[in-house]
This record gives sequence, structure tokens and C-alpha cells, in this order.
Amino acid sequence: MKRLLLLLAVMVMAILTQAADLSSVNYPPDRINVKLEQTNLPIVWMEVDGARIDLHERITARMKIIDNGDGRLNYADTVAHPGQRIDYEGYIALRYRGNSSFSTSAKKPYSFRPLDKPLEDGGEKVKVKIMGMSKDNNWALLAPYSDKSMIRDLLTFELSRPWMDYVPTGRFCELFLDGIYYGVYIMTEVVSKGKRRLNLEDPGTAGDAVTGDYLVEVDRDDEVHYTSKYHPVDNAGNEFTDRYVYYQYKSPDYEEMTPEQIDYINNRIDLMEDVFHSDDYKDHETGYHQYIDPLSFVDFQLAQEFGHNVDAYRLSAKMYKRRDSMDGRFRMVLWDFNLAFGNTKYDNGWCTDSWMWQNNDVFYSRNGYNFVPFWWQKLNQDSEYTDLLKERWSEYRNNNFRIDRIMAKIDSMVNVLTVQGAEARNSKAWPRWGKYVWPNKYIAKDYKDEISYMKDWIVQRLAWMDKELEFTLLPGDINGDGLVDVGDVNVIINIILELNDALSYPGKSDLNDDGKVDISDVGEIINIIFLS
Repeated sequence: MKRLLLLLAVMVMAILTQAADLSSVNYPPDRINVKLEQTNLPIVWMEVDGARIDLHERITARMKIIDNGDGRLNYADTVAHPGQRIDYEGYIALRYRGNSSFSTSAKKPYSFRPLDKPLEDGGEKVKVKIMGMSKDNNWALLAPYSDKSMIRDLLTFELSRPWMDYVPTGRFCELFLDGIYYGVYIMTEVVSKGKRRLNLEDPGTAGDAVTGDYLVEVDRDDEVHYTSKYHPVDNAGNEFTDRYVYYQYKSPDYEEMTPEQIDYINNRIDLMEDVFHSDDYKDHETGYHQYIDPLSFVDFQLAQEFGHNVDAYRLSAKMYKRRDSMDGRFRMVLWDFNLAFGNTKYDNGWCTDSWMWQNNDVFYSRNGYNFVPFWWQKLNQDSEYTDLLKERWSEYRNNNFRIDRIMAKIDSMVNVLTVQGAEARNSKAWPRWGKYVWPNKYIAKDYKDEISYMKDWIVQRLAWMDKELEFTLLPGDINGDGLVDVGDVNVIINIILELNDALSYPGKSDLNDDGKVDISDVGEIINIIFLS
């Protein structure tokens, strides 16, 4: 009997040890016993049967997604709730993705490609629709971690979508890996050549065909395909002769490019930079206009600067080029804003009163750091370009960048994450409130506090950018919603009652310039309302 009990004890310990080993293989959450019964978000299950997921090599996994859509709830117990809509079920080629988002975050992001069968059986990638997004074979699961709001990426994408040719689409979801709840993720399109994404054609090897299409990225030196012959510069125009700017070729895959294609795109970058480096780079016929679409660069810059993105211009800075016969100038694409909106404590990332394109002087203090290419400085020294920047910012601010619309967008995303407890479950799996997570500038005590910090930061950022880009709110538009109405009267009254701080609003509160905010300013607003 003792031997039997001893054998049973050994077997139980082996099972428990195996379970512990399986749960620790793929960076599990701090708490692995979080339960999910129902949610308004799609539910994603990935199964790797305890295999180790790699950052570089893909492995076969199985994926199942429940997405009942149309505001309906999704249930984790598919036996008790049969008949739910299976959005996707099949094999995927899975790996981790990201640079700092992987190396510095406990919660890891993923890249995956749907497969027709396992990789071991010769599986080929297939195009599928996921969560209502267009059919493709290249997807990412972003893992908001240092971004405790979990909305910084999608907020930027949604605000920028009306202004750019292509902006990735993403949706919040909740993820299980090998049966363990991993929290809230963002299922998103990847910036890629797909027909319903950038819709890039494969380049040829001669003539017009070799001129496009290409997807190029300014990024780190971990996968260098081309190094600029021009060094980055400081704000005075002096070169950092020991620092370099690196280009990576994303489409076609560098390994699949022909010598003719590599020579062409290398030379095209050279020609563009040669022109920017010349004295007459502003000339419409011979200058930079023949190599880039200025409006695309303006929209990219406004998105980066609105969020004051510490990675702007120098990391994950994606630009694409179509064939010359199809207006083959470089255009920019957005990606990666988890460190934006005051989320970083280094390199002026938290500031609301500086330009990130001028941050090379700050970056230089960090050894081996990546730098903003010199041609962003040259663009911002061209009055025609900066006039377009100001004109476009005015269009933004009178449209979906009105402060009331930005706040409504934030509130909508927050509601999606909180209405059925997704944020609470994520925070239970990854407890971070009141704790420093690299590279947070502000350590929020809870989710509401994080969102409040982010909103206040945005109000201050808008006010500074409005001043710099010469956008003026209507007199009396205290709350910055593009209207002068009873809402502004309420703001003034609350400022008088000391319920609101005048500095929290973009508009001028002291309308009669008497050095104080009082009942006379209420009269000024009422006069403006009636006169308009």
C-alpha cells in the first residue's frame, strides 16, 4: 500500500510539474487562473500544445475565433453556448513579433499567417477575413502592456484614417493560449502588399516594371538592406558623422529581390537624398517634389507629432513607392504608437511643447541610438511645406480632430474595453496599476486615472500645436469643440466656481482681457452666440 501511495504521489507530482512547465514556456501572465465567461470582444484561442513559440521561426499552431458580431456577447464555454459564430478556425504559422514591444514587455505580441494545413505537411498560407477586416494572409496580435490605456495605437489609426490613403484596421479581442487567459490583444492588419491593404504589384526587372512597387522602412540596424550615405543632423544642420540612417526592404522580401530591383531602389533612395541635400531642393521641377508626395508626408508628420511619438520618423517609419507610371513618389504609412501620448519618460517623450522631428539633439545623448533622417529637417525648412502643414492642421482641427470628437472617440474605445469587464480581466492577469512599467512617465493608480492623464495630455498638446501651426479657435470656443454655445457658458461658470481649471481647455477664457475670469466673460460669450 505504501508503495502504491508513493507511486501515485510521484505521478501526481509529475503531472503538476508538467503542467507548470507547459504554463511557463510562452511567457504566461502573472496570474494564469483568470476566468472569462462572456465578453463583448471576439475570443481568440491559440493552441501550440506546449511548444515553444519563437521570435524568428514560425511554428504550426491552431486558431479558433468566436465573434458573434452585431453587439452580441461571445461566450468562452462553447458547450453551454452552442451555435456561436466561428469567425476563423484552422492552422496558422505563428511566431512572436516586435522589437522593444517584445524585448521589454512581459506580454508578447504575435505575428501569424493562416495555413491550409500544418507547416510540417507543406502548409501554404491562405487569405482569410478576420473579425470583419478584409481578406489577407498576414496578421498581427498586438499586446498592449506599457500602454496601459490599451488604445494609443487604435486611437491614432482611427483619427488618421480619413486623411491617408491607407491606415491599418484593428479590433480588440481577448486571447487564450493553450487554455490560459492572456488578456486583451489587438487583432490588426499588417502594413503589407495585400490587395486590400497597400495593393502593391510585384516589381519587374526592367523598364517601368522595375520602378515599383516597393515597401521600404527606416528602422534599426538589426536587418540592414541599405545605409544612407548622408548622416543625420542636429537642429543647427550639423552632421552626426558617427551616426547613420538604415533602410530595410519589406516588399518584396529582400531575400526574393533580384539584383536589378535592389540596384533600382538603392539608387532611388540615393537620388531622393541627393536632391534633399542640394541647395535647390525646394525647386518644383528638380527638387524633392519629384520623389515624395508632400501631402502624404504632412499627414504622417501630423499623426506623429499629435501623439509626440518618441519613435517617430526613425523607427518603423514605413514608406511605399508605386511604379513611375502610377505616380511613383514615396508615400508614408502609419504604424506603432504604443509609446505616444505622453507614455515615455525618456527623450522628451512626455513633453507637450516640442517637435519630435527636432529631437536628434536629445537622441544623441543615447549611445547607438537611431536618428531622424536629415530630410525631415529639410522639409520643415521649406515654407511651402510648412504652409501645407498649417493648412492641413486647420482642416484636421475643424473636423475629427476637434477636441470633443477626440474625447468622444476615446470614451467609445474605453467603453468597449470596460462594458463587459475586458480591461478588468486584463488587469487581473497583468496587474500593473500603481506600478512602474518601462517606459511609463505617469504611473496611474487605475484605468480611469490613466485615461484622465491621457486626456489632459492631449488637451495640452493640442493647445501647443494650435499655437505653433497658427490655428485659432473661434473667439468664445472655450472647450474647443468648434462651436460657441451653451457648452462654453457652462465651462466659464465652472471656472468661476473653481470647479474647472481654465488651463485644461484650449480656448481663451478671459474674453475681455481684464486679467480674470468672471461673470463679464459669460456676457461676452452670450453676445458672441447671439451675434452669430
